[in-house]
Amino acid sequence: MLILAIAQVMQIAIKLPRLYPILDTATLDARRFSVARAAAAFLEGGAKLLQFRHKAHWSCAMFDAAAEVARLAREVGAQLIVNDRADIAMLLEAGLHLGQDDLPVPDARRLLGVDRLIGLSSHDLRQAAAAAAEPVDYVAFGPVFPTASKRNPHAVTGIEAVKECRARVAKPLVAIGGITRETARAVLAAGADAVAVIAGLLPAEITSQSLRTRMEEWQQLLAQ
Repeated sequence: MLILAIAQVMQIAIKLPRLYPILDTATLDARRFSVARAAAAFLEGGAKLLQFRHKAHWSCAMFDAAAEVARLAREVGAQLIVNDRADIAMLLEAGLHLGQDDLPVPDARRLLGVDRLIGLSSHDLRQAAAAAAEPVDYVAFGPVFPTASKRNPHAVTGIEAVKECRARVAKPLVAIGGITRETARAVLAAGADAVAVIAGLLPAEITSQSLRTRMEEWQQLLAQ
């Protein structure tokens, strides 16, 4: 309980980069591209934060791939966040992103301590307000638009809901779900601090160079 109490007292609002890239292993596997190569290209393109999202079984090979991504991120001073798995986050000395049905945030905070970044997903205004009351560093909200990255996606919230969420949530807000280069700036204008992106970072033809170029395009777009 002491770590949790310290976390609640010491929490200071962090400043997230405007772009929150997600390395989704299922999407990359379908495109026959290595997650480590994708991470390297994104980091070369200027990414300051990466989320490692793996929803299937964690094999030894997958853990090795995540460890390689962690190494690459450390080398350039970027933040790595692991989706769902507090144990993997601990082993990789990474941050953690939790869903509504994952390990309770207080337990995750006790495991990771006060210095690790922890975020929590929310899918409606009630969940967002509840998430903001937890000892998390940021709240994710969405899907803002229709998305193909989840098999059974939650109901679309829309940009107006992002505005309402911003009014209720003081912590950094990450908008997620179907966000493209055409819609990203409108989502930020609605109050999001960052936009989480999966498919929008993947060009039709994936190579290390095309991924780096796409990342640079996003960085330029969101810097305006």
